[in-house]
Amino acid sequence: MSESRPTAVIVLAAGEGTRMKSTIPKVLHTIGGRSLVGHALRAARGIGPEHLAVVVRHERDRVAEHVLEHDPDVLIADQDEVRGTGRAVECALEALPQGLEGTVVVTYGDVPLLTSETLHGLVAVHEASHDAVTLITATLPDPTGYGRVLRDGDGTVAAIVEQKDATDEQREIAEVNSGLYAFDAVVLRSALTEVGTDNVQGEKYLTDVIAVARSRGLGVRAYPVDDLWQTEGVNDKVQLARLGAELNRRTVEAAMREGAIVIDPATTWIDADVTIGPDTVVHPGTQILGATSIGRDCVIGPDTTLRDVEVDDGASVVRTQAELAEIGPGASVGPFSFLRPGTRLGAGGKIGGFVETKNAQIAEGAKVPHLSYCGDATVGPGANIGAGTIFANYDGVTKGHTTVGAHSFIGSNSVIVAPRTIGDGAYVAAGSAVVSDVDPGQLAVTRAQQRNIDGWVARRRAGTKTDEAARAAQAAASAARTEPATEPATEPATEPATEQPSDEPTQPKDANG
Repeated sequence: MSESRPTAVIVLAAGEGTRMKSTIPKVLHTIGGRSLVGHALRAARGIGPEHLAVVVRHERDRVAEHVLEHDPDVLIADQDEVRGTGRAVECALEALPQGLEGTVVVTYGDVPLLTSETLHGLVAVHEASHDAVTLITATLPDPTGYGRVLRDGDGTVAAIVEQKDATDEQREIAEVNSGLYAFDAVVLRSALTEVGTDNVQGEKYLTDVIAVARSRGLGVRAYPVDDLWQTEGVNDKVQLARLGAELNRRTVEAAMREGAIVIDPATTWIDADVTIGPDTVVHPGTQILGATSIGRDCVIGPDTTLRDVEVDDGASVVRTQAELAEIGPGASVGPFSFLRPGTRLGAGGKIGGFVETKNAQIAEGAKVPHLSYCGDATVGPGANIGAGTIFANYDGVTKGHTTVGAHSFIGSNSVIVAPRTIGDGAYVAAGSAVVSDVDPGQLAVTRAQQRNIDGWVARRRAGTKTDEAARAAQAAASAARTEPATEPATEPATEPATEQPSDEPTQPKDANG
């Protein structure tokens, strides 16, 4: 079946959606990382229309702004005070170029599972038949509440009858109108001028165009679809969740068919715009959201949330929350890590347990293994940030940046007060507060000399279990010192070597194991 290009697609998004019980316009509610109208626009653009129009009314500016952010080339059409789908389409035609010919597709902003492939099929059947109207229909197990499709003996559509107007015999019909159409543009424009509002609702119904077309002897055809989900709209938050779950099921299944290994699809949520490479393992309790892109042979999760994150091949991200971050090939993150926007982790790098990063460029092979905050920082290749290190980047007024050079070492429990530069191959001793720059090859130490105060516990904590433990240890040590040696020394003790004094502190410990 060839793919025809329609003259225009009209997306109806003017409704208030009162059953949603929300201050958010219905079409702006989201599933799968996109708004409902965003899904509709994606499906519409997928069939390459010459013109794409969206009809708005309720929360007009809010909806229009969102639509134009999604697709700047959309034509916004305003529905006036006359209610009904027929009037909404008429307003769109008035905004579109005059003298429009060809096929006009009408769809809705609250039917998120409708696909471009289905719309292609609708347009192709419509143009091949040369009928005035082609409508998508579905056969439902329970058609209650839907307009029934009445057919002639030759199978063409004779009329659409609404539930409230149907006879008992007509209500037994299971084929229903989805409200999705392809029209001949000239017929649609002229037929709408004959449609009035003389009904209980006082609305101008689009379905009345079918009756007008039939009265002119023009053909009306049905295009049945088996996938009922594609015709289902969102009217309340129960349906929103239901369609969201079905969309996620389809998205996860598609990811697995493309080669991803999803251990537990029931607890895995993947947005519609996510890409995952082959042989990447996604563990339970994982959410992969927004425009996240994951390479091949990665490990993601469990209990991980990624939004708009790039993960390169072979990386591991475990029990982590990350947003607007980049994780290089072979890098590891987690567990219990928090990567805030602007984090970039180089190839083979590490962001470990209970580490938070923000606007931090951590180069190839560099490590921030655990219990640290690394914000507004550049960490050079091969550098190691010891446990408990804090990049103190905010002075209450401005944010400062810290640069740690290549293969430098920051000892555990250090504070680096930004703005600061620590040169290549430098050391910071554990427990230091760095308030001056450190040149390459230097060791920075900022510590007070340790003092051990004898008898402090006996004086200040007398009678406590601590005091008891200290007294017992002291008594044992005293007894050991006074106990005579069991064997006398056979040789005199050698003279101890003379120890040279040094101003340098001991090398800082690497507390990263």
